[in-house]
Amino acid sequence: MNLSKSKYCKAVQCNKYLWLDTYKPNEKEEILNESVLDNGTEVGILAKQLFGPYEDIEFNENLNKMIKDTNEKLKQDKVVVTEASFLYDNLFCSVDILKKDGNNYEIYEVKSSTEISDIYLEDASFQGYVLSKLGLNIKSVNIVYLNKDYERIGDLDIHKLFNIVDITDIYLSKKEDIENKIKEINSCLDNKNEPNISIGMHCVKPYDCPFFKYCIKDIKDGNVFDIRGMYNNKKFELFNKGIIYYEDLLKENINEKYKEQIEFELYDKEDKINIENIKEFLNTLSEPLYFLDFETYQQSIPKYDHIKPYMQVPFQYSLHILKDGKLEHKEFLAPSGVDPRRLLALSLINDIPKDVCTLAYNMSFEKNVIKNLTELYPDLKEHLLNIYNNIKDLMIPFKDRDYYTKDMHGSYSIKYVLPALFPNDPELDYHNLDMIHNGSEAMESFANLKNLSNEEQLKVRDNLLKYCCLDTYAMVKIYDKLVEKTSQ
Repeated sequence: MNLSKSKYCKAVQCNKYLWLDTYKPNEKEEILNESVLDNGTEVGILAKQLFGPYEDIEFNENLNKMIKDTNEKLKQDKVVVTEASFLYDNLFCSVDILKKDGNNYEIYEVKSSTEISDIYLEDASFQGYVLSKLGLNIKSVNIVYLNKDYERIGDLDIHKLFNIVDITDIYLSKKEDIENKIKEINSCLDNKNEPNISIGMHCVKPYDCPFFKYCIKDIKDGNVFDIRGMYNNKKFELFNKGIIYYEDLLKENINEKYKEQIEFELYDKEDKINIENIKEFLNTLSEPLYFLDFETYQQSIPKYDHIKPYMQVPFQYSLHILKDGKLEHKEFLAPSGVDPRRLLALSLINDIPKDVCTLAYNMSFEKNVIKNLTELYPDLKEHLLNIYNNIKDLMIPFKDRDYYTKDMHGSYSIKYVLPALFPNDPELDYHNLDMIHNGSEAMESFANLKNLSNEEQLKVRDNLLKYCCLDTYAMVKIYDKLVEKTSQ
């Protein structure tokens, strides 16, 4: 069994992670979404152009073919080879970019992130180790990653888009550790018995482990990992002390909000409704009310001017308007393949007049979107700022726990609050939507529109509208519930 760099990095995080991935892959939970994978692919393709003409090694399930093709390319005295593939003993790696100049080799590992994490150092160092074992003279090991401060204006400048950091010293310092780790991994994989490794911070760093639920399958519900808002390091600290279940946690000196969640769920307490506080919040609102929700997506490679890597780009909004007991709905969804921001901004100021009360759920997100639009379009700034300054946050009564039920499970997210207030209401159940059920899926679906047929695009666009519409309709229903509870 070959040990690739991705497998090596899984074992660096946790040997059990790699063992389960090898012997019990069906226990894995899907974590990464397609848009993340697409971003990585797009970044990798663009980075190959950093050093001029290059020879690409085409992927082949027959690794020997890739290795043979690599060796042929490296017969040249000076060459840049991408996806250069190597095998030493059972260690396999493909190098994103390999520069050869005479007998000197430079390794460039490309990442679609805007910062360098420790696991990237392990990844690149593993490649240096493999190539050095094959007798290649490694002049440098480098990491290529996105420059978060790069703002596209005009043609894309890939030399400003990417940062390159030389980590050769780190690679050299890790060589002995890598050798020892490889022996440890091979021993682990040769053993058909599941490793006895306890859970800990390695379950969430550097990545959320897809086997975490498997590893805690014997822990009953109502445990420390069900507490919302508590830092992971605190959860694992309590777990390691044997303080696992709600009954145990109540004996500890923990945050009052954590205790409240536990008591509500453990003792099936009645709903908490602070009528006076909710009334005070409602008195800050005035009809007509404009319930607003944006959907945004991110571009790893900025496609349009004044966009930075992974900047939130709004492409859609839903707007419910409550006036004199009547409900009206307006919406906007940008066409695919164009910069959606000005079209959205123009639509927004057409749909929301000045000096009206706009409601958002977790308003910091909506306000940030509008703030960015004001900076981008000075001619629309006055009206956009007026909307910005008149936004109120429907989340406040739930964040402050003035309205709390056990079914909120310690969360004030609308995805928890809504079903808690309206249990078993199919009209408000996101699971009943087709295709798009959350913001991540909306982001992914819009980003992928360009790859679909016209018929498929129409279907996706229809589902995007339905999803976003439910977001603001849910806000209307939550508002109505607050009014109802304070009017009894």
